[in-house]
Amino acid sequence: MSVRIKICGIRNPDTILALDGLPIHEIGFVFAKSRRQVTPEEAAELIRAARSLRCAEGRPPRAVGVFVDASPESLAGVLRIAPLDIVQLHGSETPEICRRIRSELGVQVWKVFPIRGGDAPAGERIAPFGGAIDAALIDTAGGGTGTAFDWRVIADYKAAAHAIGVPLYVAGGLNEHNVRELVDVHAPDGVDVSSGVETDGVKDPDKIRSFVGRVAEG
Repeated sequence: MSVRIKICGIRNPDTILALDGLPIHEIGFVFAKSRRQVTPEEAAELIRAARSLRCAEGRPPRAVGVFVDASPESLAGVLRIAPLDIVQLHGSETPEICRRIRSELGVQVWKVFPIRGGDAPAGERIAPFGGAIDAALIDTAGGGTGTAFDWRVIADYKAAAHAIGVPLYVAGGLNEHNVRELVDVHAPDGVDVSSGVETDGVKDPDKIRSFVGRVAEG
């Protein structure tokens, strides 16, 4: 399977257990203010549980922490408690900040580019981050909204991400009913889902399995 899968907004051990055996590459923990927010201590416990999973390629999924305009110092504090593999930055972080986090903290850095009307061209937004990030992610402005953006922009963002040598993940309003269209028509390198695999605000193992199955069936 060529498309990577990230399940974001995990908050409890039952969700971790439900992921075992599924071809999932990354799991996300939200440290920014959100109804899905976890503490570093909670994330550390969940990451420990996830280390025993056999997911994509028989390996445990990588742990991603979601932050908004967190300072390198505060990120270092979180990492001392929760052994994240990746930090996903949703704020106004500059390329210089991303480079500093990457070099000083020894983690991968993913930068999120929110999609809204009137954005600068994809290349202008992403090119300055060359050598500063390990992946680009595009999401509906606001993040965690459960609504999709205009997918016609994906091709330009994918080209811009590949031009600096990183993959492009797509988030925003994805679910088991639309992700196959996304993959077939727009071929992102990875997909990132949160609310689309929830029932009443709680991760739903059946929806997770269905979502992953729809991605994998192609």
